[in-house]
Amino acid sequence: MILRLPSLIAAAALLPSLGACGDPEPLPPEPLTPEALAAVSSDAGAPKDQLARQIDDLFALEDLGETRAVVLMADGKLAAERYASGYDGETRFLSWSMAKTVTAVLIGMLVADGLLSVDAPAPVAEWQRTGDPRADITLRHLLQMRAGLRHTEAGDPPYESSEVRMLFLDGRDDMAQWAREQPLEAEPGERFEYSSNTTVILADIAARALTDSDDPEARRRAVADYLQERLFKPLGMTSIVPEFDASGTFIGGSLMHATARDWARFGEFLRLKGRAPGGEQLVPRRWIEAMVEPSPTAQQYGYQTWLNRPLGEAGDEWGHPLFPTRAPHSLFAMIGHMGQYVLVSPEQRLTLVRLGHSTSEERPPMLQQAADVLELYPVR
Repeated sequence: MILRLPSLIAAAALLPSLGACGDPEPLPPEPLTPEALAAVSSDAGAPKDQLARQIDDLFALEDLGETRAVVLMADGKLAAERYASGYDGETRFLSWSMAKTVTAVLIGMLVADGLLSVDAPAPVAEWQRTGDPRADITLRHLLQMRAGLRHTEAGDPPYESSEVRMLFLDGRDDMAQWAREQPLEAEPGERFEYSSNTTVILADIAARALTDSDDPEARRRAVADYLQERLFKPLGMTSIVPEFDASGTFIGGSLMHATARDWARFGEFLRLKGRAPGGEQLVPRRWIEAMVEPSPTAQQYGYQTWLNRPLGEAGDEWGHPLFPTRAPHSLFAMIGHMGQYVLVSPEQRLTLVRLGHSTSEERPPMLQQAADVLELYPVR
């Protein structure tokens, strides 16, 4: 037995290495393609290979859905831009609910012009009749999605959705009328309920602030010209196309079209608190600050804008659409159906646009990958 001891010790010493031989070495990542490397600028503000890899993963990884466009602005400069096959810098992408944040800015400009008041009763004539409880709804309630109007955003079957009915069925010719005719299901201001129909009411209020006419073309022209001259032209957003319904109401909850770069321009405008690239203050700073303040009934929502704040108890029902454990709480976002995102992180001086098509199951891992991109940049 004594003679065998050295042999046993030697054999025992070999066990860890023998065990390790049974575990396959992790495969190195695939080399980055020239396309992936070319998507990142030489002055991106982050290690080029790492940034190219994280953006490439947004396009290449399984179970994230289909990424069609990514634009990253860092400290006011284009850091990265990439498109999937079939899309390019001239492609206009549908906003879906990202349009809501544009509508909030439109309302802010009208408030600054003295045409609207945020805490006055919302100027909807039907609601001001004697005994109508909707008279207590303010513009702030509408902006924060707590008006209390009866609403079902997503129905099963789909035709039971209030949004679907407004956009495509019995409300499609005069969407604002259909939306504002809904009765209360909660006290104004009492609870948060995400509602695309509410944003169309805001768009109708904007049109009525700009023109007394009920002529659809006059209404369309009043809002389109105001947006163009006061917002889109100073921002250099030459591609953007808003849609209007048959009554001339801007479909401000869901239907605008613009290139990925123009969506990035709008995100940068928000990051700079309402300032255009030329230095002009297009909307008061305090309005942008109000847009990214949490609602009293949903910490993750401001004025038609999603916030990266941890959920309060009142918001648990809705879940969190962002990633408060992985990015500054000052980050905010424009979010559209099926995976349209403009993520703005003021403390990192970043705007990240991701456009594409992701299911509800694919969006959470896709957002984690977007967070990987953001984490390459320091908080300042």
